[in-house]
Amino acid sequence: MKAAILEKYNKKKYHLVIAELKKPTIKENQILLKVKAAGVNPVDILIARGQIKILFPYKLPLIMGNEVVGEVVEIGGSTTKFQLRDRVFARLPLQDIGAFAEYVAVDEEALAKVPDYLTDVEAACIPLTALTAMQAFALLNIKKGNSIFITGGSGGFGAMAIPLAKYFGLYVITNGNAESKERVLDLGADIYFDYKKQIVLL
Repeated sequence: MKAAILEKYNKKKYHLVIAELKKPTIKENQILLKVKAAGVNPVDILIARGQIKILFPYKLPLIMGNEVVGEVVEIGGSTTKFQLRDRVFARLPLQDIGAFAEYVAVDEEALAKVPDYLTDVEAACIPLTALTAMQAFALLNIKKGNSIFITGGSGGFGAMAIPLAKYFGLYVITNGNAESKERVLDLGADIYFDYKKQIVLL
């Protein structure tokens, strides 16, 4: 299979190499996916620059990519949640990334079925931001009726965090650029500040 490989860290000029590798062999608790789409995120840049190697010292060469959408093509012996040809997505475990490849082996617990209304490309944009938002809400111990300030509501994280916050019954205050105001309000934000013109005092 073909895969995009990081061969060495470089803070200024990193690049990936397309290499030919063996298709992954799955463990009993894993699912083999034929990759249909993969998300590209700031964390991929941080990894390529070596800026998080103190936390996650990856062994190079490394298949890059953290978010994946794929079709189930092989099922581990102890897995029970998915069937062949299911369309699933995941934010791959940090210690075992590799979405930029034709196939990837994923722990069953990291996977979820993709809703029919999402295309492969749309679905590939969801897992990392959605899980980040859900983890933040859990740490904050949110309750219906609480107010929350989500900084950078006009960015990719805000596009996921704001609808989720509204789903949980939160009053959402956010900021961003003036051009994105109506789009972000349509996502459910209650108050929107133009960060170039307004100072937010909470």
